[in-house]
Amino acid sequence: MTGPLRGVRVVELLGLGPGPFCGMLLADLGAEVIRVERPGSSKVDVLGRGRRSLALDLKSPGAAATVLDLVATADALIEGFRPGVAERLGVGPEACLKRNPRLVYGRMTGWGQDGPYAATAGHDVNYIAIAGALGAIGPADGPPVLPLNLLGDFGGGGMLLAVGLLAALLHARATGEGQVVDAAIVDGTATLTALIHGLVAGGRWNPGRGGNFLDGTAPYYTTYRCADGAYVAVGALEDKFWDALLDGLGRPSLSEDPAFLSDRTDPAHWPAIRARLASMFAQRSRAGWMAVFEGTDACVSPVHEPAEAAADPHLRARSTFVDIAGVVQPAPAPRFSVTVPDLPHPAPAPGQDSASVLAELGRN
Repeated sequence: MTGPLRGVRVVELLGLGPGPFCGMLLADLGAEVIRVERPGSSKVDVLGRGRRSLALDLKSPGAAATVLDLVATADALIEGFRPGVAERLGVGPEACLKRNPRLVYGRMTGWGQDGPYAATAGHDVNYIAIAGALGAIGPADGPPVLPLNLLGDFGGGGMLLAVGLLAALLHARATGEGQVVDAAIVDGTATLTALIHGLVAGGRWNPGRGGNFLDGTAPYYTTYRCADGAYVAVGALEDKFWDALLDGLGRPSLSEDPAFLSDRTDPAHWPAIRARLASMFAQRSRAGWMAVFEGTDACVSPVHEPAEAAADPHLRARSTFVDIAGVVQPAPAPRFSVTVPDLPHPAPAPGQDSASVLAELGRN
C-alpha cells in the first residue's frame, strides 16, 4: 500500500452510504481497509474500491470473536448501525476498546448516539431537513430542492467521520488512548451551514428560500438555459467578474439596456436582470457560449451531467476521473506531493479475501 495512510489498518463493518464513503476515502489515501460483510453477489461498487473483504454474518455464532480478533490488529473501526445494535452483536465500543485500548471506534449514524430521534429511522433528506440546510435550497415559489444525497450522507456524514477518525488517530498515536467518534449526519450538516448562520447573524441573509445571493436567486450567481436545452452556470459575484460577463455578452449593446443600468446588488432589480440574461443565454448553444467565455474571468461554466464530467478538458488534464476495470469514476483526492497513493483496485467480491484475512488471525 502507498499513500499518506500507509500502515493504518481499518475494520469496516459494512453499512450503507456514508460509512462506505468514509472507508473509500481512507482506502484511497493508503489505509488497509478490511470490509466485514455478509456473503453475497458481486456488483459494481465504486464506494467499495480499495478494500479487502471478509465474509461474515455478524449474527452467527463466533462472529463477534472473529471481529474482536481483527480489532486487536487494527487502528480504527467504522460501523453504521443504529445505536445499541453493535453492542447487542458483541462488537460495541466497550468490547472493542477492552480488546484494543488504542482503537479509534467510528460510529456513523443520522441522528447520533443520543437525543430524542436517536432510535428512529431516517435518511439523508430527513437529516438535512432537521439541520436547517434543506429549507434554504430551492426557489421562493417552490418546494425545497434535494441536493441528491451529497450534502447529508457524504458531506455532513462520511466526510466528517473521516475527519474525526483522522483526528482521533493522531491522538491515539500521541497518547496510546483510543476513543469513540460519534459522527451524526445532522451534526455534520449543521457544521456545513456555519457560513449561512454567520450571514444570518450579520443581517445579510433573508429567511426562507429565495432572495439570497448564494441560493440561485441573484442573476449573477445562478444557471441559465441555452438554445440547445443545456445549461451554463454563472458565478460573477464580484464586480470585475460581472464586468467580464457583460463584455462577453456584448457590452456595447447593453449600454442603454435598463436592466443593466440598475444596481445589480439590489434584490429588487434581480428579476429584471435575470430575465434579460435568460433571454440572451437562450440565443446560443452551451458550446457556443463556452467558446465566447473561454479564457475569460466571467466565471461561466458548463453544467455537466455526471456522465459528461469526465470529458471536460480541465478534468481530463488533471485526471480527475479515472478508469478502474472499465468503470469511469472519481480519482482519489486530494493530491499529495510525496505520499502519492496508488490507484485503488476495484471493490472485491464479498468474501474474496476471507481465507487470507482469517489466516492472518490464525483462524484458518
